[in-house]
Amino acid sequence: MMQHRLSTIDPISMNEVNNLEGKPYLVVGSHYNDLTIYFENEQNRQLYEDIPVECPGNDFSHDIGNNVDEGIDQG
Repeated sequence: MMQHRLSTIDPISMNEVNNLEGKPYLVVGSHYNDLTIYFENEQNRQLYEDIPVECPGNDFSHDIGNNVDEGIDQG
């Protein structure tokens, strides 16, 4: 089943993007399950692309998890 999703909320500014013609966008995901994200401007698109992504199976250089031993039973 092919599913295409569209987001008109700029994920950087959190503002609704109206009049999509000519606005910068990214398409993320696979051919059968993709998402088009629209941005208010090119600067916001670039800021979004520059956010590091944690991919535990491929890239161990970034870790956004809560890796604290606090509260773990050492028994």
